[in-house]
Amino acid sequence: MTAHEIGVFVFILIAGTLGTDIWRWLGVFGGKQLSEESEALIWVRSVATALVAGVIASQVLYPGGVLAGTPVALRIGAAAAGFAVFLLLKKNMFVGIAASLVVLAGGLYWLGI
Repeated sequence: MTAHEIGVFVFILIAGTLGTDIWRWLGVFGGKQLSEESEALIWVRSVATALVAGVIASQVLYPGGVLAGTPVALRIGAAAAGFAVFLLLKKNMFVGIAASLVVLAGGLYWLGI
C-alpha cells in the first residue's frame, strides 16, 4: 500500500470521526441536561418520527426490486394490518412487523405471485 492510499484512509477516518463522533459525544454530555419533556427533545422526537414515517411510506408506495411487482393495495393493506396489530398488542414492534409480513405473504400466495 502506498503512502497516498494510506493518506486517503486516514482522511476518511478523520472525516468520518469529525462528522459523526463529535455529535454523538455532544449528545451524551448535553443530553444529561435535557428533560424528556423539554420542547427541544419533543421537537427532535417529532422530526425523527416524521422521517421514519416518510421512509416507510416511500417503501410502501414506491418500492424497488421484487416488491415493485406487487399490488399497491396489498402493500398498503399489509402495512395497515401490521400497524393495527402493533397498536393492539401494546406497541410490540416485532409482532407488528410479523403481522404485516404474514398479510403480505398470504396476499401474494392468494394472488399466485
